[in-house]
Amino acid sequence: MQGFIVVDVNIKNMDGFMEYASRIPELIEKYQGKYIVKRAEPKIIREGPDIPQYLVVIEFPSVELADEFIEARAKTDLIDIFNRSTEGRVIRVEGCL
Repeated sequence: MQGFIVVDVNIKNMDGFMEYASRIPELIEKYQGKYIVKRAEPKIIREGPDIPQYLVVIEFPSVELADEFIEARAKTDLIDIFNRSTEGRVIRVEGCL
């Protein structure tokens, strides 16, 4: 079953975020991930208390590879850069096909 990472964030520090954005694709590719949605500014259909300004969806061939990507990212300085430069959510979900 495919694994998807959904990133739903607001950017607090653009310089830090741009550093993260320039370095993360190499790690995504290492785990066979590919962007499905990138840099999308969401069209809000139903408003809630926290509306993201930036949305990304990454597809991995399996849930296991998505989890391995998450674990590998946590072992690099990328996680600190991401956490300092954004606020929001990162969610891993399973595909249904």
